[in-house]
Formats: sequence, structure tokens, C-alpha cells
Amino acid sequence: MKPFDVYPLFEIELVKSRDCWIWDKDGKKYLDFYGGHAVISIGHTHPHYVKKIKQQLENIAFYSNSVKIRQQEELSQKLGELSGYNDYDLFLCNSGAEANENALKLSSFHNGRKKIIAFEKSFHGRTSLAVAATNDASIQAPVNNLHEIAFLPLNNEAALAKALTNDVCAVIIEGIQGVAGIQTPSDDFLKLIRKKCDETGTLLILDEVQSGYGRTGMFFAHQYANIRPDMITIAKGMGNGFPVAGLLIAPHIKAKYGMLGTTFGGGYLACAAAIAVLDVIKEEKLIGNAANMGSYLVEKIKKMDGVKEVRGKGLMIGVEMHFNTSALRNDLVFKHQIFTGSASNKNTVRLLPPLTITKAEADHFLKGFTPALKPYL
Repeated sequence: MKPFDVYPLFEIELVKSRDCWIWDKDGKKYLDFYGGHAVISIGHTHPHYVKKIKQQLENIAFYSNSVKIRQQEELSQKLGELSGYNDYDLFLCNSGAEANENALKLSSFHNGRKKIIAFEKSFHGRTSLAVAATNDASIQAPVNNLHEIAFLPLNNEAALAKALTNDVCAVIIEGIQGVAGIQTPSDDFLKLIRKKCDETGTLLILDEVQSGYGRTGMFFAHQYANIRPDMITIAKGMGNGFPVAGLLIAPHIKAKYGMLGTTFGGGYLACAAAIAVLDVIKEEKLIGNAANMGSYLVEKIKKMDGVKEVRGKGLMIGVEMHFNTSALRNDLVFKHQIFTGSASNKNTVRLLPPLTITKAEADHFLKGFTPALKPYL
């Protein structure tokens, strides 16, 4: 047996990591400016994170959700305080796709409707309904085409006003579209969605799987627009590499036994990891650091020759060039030892470093990025 061939891989085997740095089996050191798809929020192998997981592992690693798990309550309380959503409930699961799947299912339970509005270039996951709400036919099997999904242009108010009628179940939108190459819904557009959802009894789901947990310089990207969704989905940076995800649920959506369920969601180890992440974000003021370091990087990159556009907020940055950036990203890894991310927009490099980066590490990236660009200008 061998692993199923899912992704094209860099021929690099990583064996060690610390904060913003990773090492391969030959001892070569790389700057991580991608964080494994925005997963590494508080830096690799943070001491507090490692300690909390070790302590939990020595006590109890798993039991099902048929018993009271105190760590779920601690996580909910700390997440509510840091995010500003104290009055919401938290459903814990294992991945961003699962969080979105459950958010859409819960929406339909709540209002009894089926139609869903999503947006062009969206990405919400690879499970059945989540992938149906993802605007990429290449990753949808025929069985995924049974759902009623309408894809609208992002930030097109006229299209939204026409499509968002009294028979729509939910609108799902990313706080910032990550896979699309860092495309941001405007504040006015988010406010209009909120208004139209209120008028039609439609639920608003904010997918903050990639854009949440302080990455944009606010706890959630949608908080720049000063709106409150009915549900917020979270994952990636929530566990700093440990599989954990969640769904924040507004108080007007009432629970009923059997509506949602999970075997592994909210387990002891997942909660220990997620609690440690919140502790570090708060203690080290990482949301402010993301805002400051993001502004610094954007300012410097905008001045570089050959850069078409720089998009994003905080440490969720898309750098669009006038050419396909696949070779550039390879050069960054193999010639300059810097990991970056790709996007469905092939001309865009995604920058999603840990929220712990310092000015020295930002300068290290800039020092490598500048010469890496020269052959393509």
C-alpha cells in the first residue's frame, strides 16, 4: 500500500520546526511564510502549546461526547471573550469543511429551506454540501451537484438584491477569500447581506476558517464591517496544527438533541490545543502583531518592481504578479528557503505566516523575495 496521490509535492521532508522556521531531514532551514495553509497561528511547537497537549495526554486522551468534558467549557468561555461573541454557542468538530457542512445543515433545520447563495471563486471545503458551495467544478463529483446553490459575483450588490429572496436558506461567504488569491468582500457588501438576510429570514454564515483567529488584525475578518453573522465557522489557526474546528452559533438558533453530532469533535487533546492557542494569542498580543507586521509587509511589497497588486489584511496577503508564479514559488523554496502559498489565481502568491513573525523575519522574507523576482521582470 502507498499514500493516495492527492497533491503535487515538494521533494522536501520536514523533521523539525520552531516558531516561524522549519528544517528538513538534511538540516536545511526554511522560513515558513505559508503556515501550512494558514494553520500555524502561534508559531510551530510553541512551548505553552506543547506543554498543554503533553499534560492532557498524560491524564486522558479520549472519551466520547456522552460525558461532560470540562475543557469544552473552558474553550468556549475563552473563545467567547477573545472574539467578542460571549453570547454565542460553540459546536466543536474536526475540520473547516465539517464546520461549514454543519452550518449549512443547521441553517436548513432552522428555517426549513434548501436554496443556498455562495460566491464566485469561493472555497468552503471538500465534503458533500461544502464542496457544492465551492465554486470549482473540477473538485465536484456528480453526486455533489444535487444541491441548490447559486453563485453570485463578489461585491455585486445588484446581483445579491435580486437573488436573495424569501426562499433562500443561507448565504455563506468567506471573511476573505483565501484560495481565490485573497479577495475581500467590502464592508458595504457585508452590511447589505446582513440587511437582506434579516429581511428575508435567511441565515448568514461567515466562513472564517482561514481568515479567523486574528490573522487579519481583528479576531474575525468580518468584524471590520461591524456585523454579526448567524453562524461563524472556524478551523485552521484554531489548533495550530492539531485537527480542531468549530461553529459559533447565534442565540436565536436553538439546539435540539440529534441535530448535530460528532465522535471526535471537542475531544480532550483538541481542546487542550485550542485553549493553548487562545492563551498565546491573548498573552503575546498576536492580533495586534498581525496588523502591524501585515501593514509593514504590504507597504514594502507594493514598492517592488513587477508587482501588479497587493491585497489583504493583516497577515493574510495576496501578491499578484503579471505572470504565473509557480516557478517563482519553486525558486523561493529551493533557492531562498522560503515557503509561500499558491492560489486559484495562478498569478498570485499567498503569504500566510505565523502571527508571531518579527520585523527581522519579515525583512528576511523581503530580502529573499526581491532577488527571486528579478528573473521574471
